[in-house]
Amino acid sequence: MKVLDKIGLAVFSTIVLIISLILCAVIIGVSDIYEIAVGINNVLDNTLWVNILFGVQLVLILLAIKCIFFNSSARERSKNRAAITLENNEGKLVVSRDVIENLASLVAKSYEGIENVSTKVEVDDETNIRIIVNMQVLEEVKITEITNRLQSNIKDSVKKSLNLEVKEVIVKVKDIAVKKKVDVE
Repeated sequence: MKVLDKIGLAVFSTIVLIISLILCAVIIGVSDIYEIAVGINNVLDNTLWVNILFGVQLVLILLAIKCIFFNSSARERSKNRAAITLENNEGKLVVSRDVIENLASLVAKSYEGIENVSTKVEVDDETNIRIIVNMQVLEEVKITEITNRLQSNIKDSVKKSLNLEVKEVIVKVKDIAVKKKVDVE
């Protein structure tokens, strides 16, 4: 989060807190709504306070518009997560997350005993790649053996195909599938 985004969030949170405290005080009877209205009228009768409040309101409006419509850090994060750019002397290669996800899925689907594979790729700001594989295995599969080989093969495939280092491959076995027997008559 950028500094201006943090300031906007802090200001917004403070304003909501103050309004909530005032409303709670009115609801439980600690303060009277008419006393608050008289206080606001007294402040608005003073030209100096009106000018100060107007300036503060303009700053708050601009800050709100910036935080709502121009959140730069979210845009940068989504751009970094959407693709990885590889550069060399000849130019650039942009590899989308989908390519890495498809490659990891192909590797996983090539294993006998693995079914219903879905993959997700996460790329952080330092371009570290983390691949999450969700899958089902058949009941006769030795899960620890197959997942160790799968993790290693996914890392090797991404390295060979794209020359990218995968920081981590997380395999989540969601279920054990029972192989359906076909009756032959």
